[in-house]
Amino acid sequence: MTTVFVSHPQSKLAHYFGDRATEALRAIAEVRFNPTDSDLSSAELAELAQGCDAIVSYRQTVGDEVLFAALPDLKAFVRCAIDIRNIDVASANRHGVMVTQASAGFIASVSEWIVGVMIDLGRHISASTALYHAGQPVVPAMGRELRGSTLGVIGYGQISRYLCDVALALGMRVVVHDPHASVERAGLEQVALDALLAQSDFVVCLAPATEATENLMNAAAFAGMRPQAFFINASRGNLVDEDALLAALDAGTIAGCALDVGRAPDQMPSPRVAAHPRVIATPHIGGLTPPAVEHQAMETVAQVGELFQGRVPKGAVNAAEAWRWRKAFG
Repeated sequence: MTTVFVSHPQSKLAHYFGDRATEALRAIAEVRFNPTDSDLSSAELAELAQGCDAIVSYRQTVGDEVLFAALPDLKAFVRCAIDIRNIDVASANRHGVMVTQASAGFIASVSEWIVGVMIDLGRHISASTALYHAGQPVVPAMGRELRGSTLGVIGYGQISRYLCDVALALGMRVVVHDPHASVERAGLEQVALDALLAQSDFVVCLAPATEATENLMNAAAFAGMRPQAFFINASRGNLVDEDALLAALDAGTIAGCALDVGRAPDQMPSPRVAAHPRVIATPHIGGLTPPAVEHQAMETVAQVGELFQGRVPKGAVNAAEAWRWRKAFG
């Protein structure tokens, strides 16, 4: 029987892979697990995964030259996430290792998180709760309805499309900026970034992290927002200049923000930003719901099954270069 190593730390296995996926994987392969509660270095993973045909990769697990060179029996590096930036695909190609990625199973989950923090920001829920918990006087603050407010969405991918539909159903006006997509949905208006920033009550960042979007939200971008507007990042921390964000919050250039991602490890919000009184920060939980996690975990198991039967699975990144896999299963 083929052998698979699952790299999730012990405390992350239930949350980010789950019992159902574990049982399904055991039904088609001999399975080894990360015996520690730590993210494994490439050298540690190489030692533990000797002789394995595939690695099911936790989102923090790095796939690099050190790993692929040290595991001559490895045929596949199966990513239990959509983001593959921590995989050296060129190195995988040189060693003939198949790389796969999961699809986005968290579209509804992340969209609901965004709606939740828009309501929280607009109605001062977290701020009022914190004062009550501290036993301090709470002055009722005038809130803002989502209905009639303008939502500006940066990036028009799968999550954005779902979120825009929800926002329209809530009675929001929706403007979208994405230079790489054509927005044809009725009720949406495609605009330049500066126009989006100038018009929006809520600016939501959902663009992918690329060289072109590094620090997309910089000092000039925050200066272009309305002082009553809120900034929300549910994409990646790389898109935000954190110094510029803190300066905008301190100066009252924007009214506040909500972050589920940042530049701390595992894309967590940076502590120095999360501590700001005008920030709502959550620890990268936008996609952490049972349906979202199970979607990616079960898709990962299905990919392993396809690979072991000699079929290229949906989500394969480098099938043409995966000569180790073809030699063994093709």
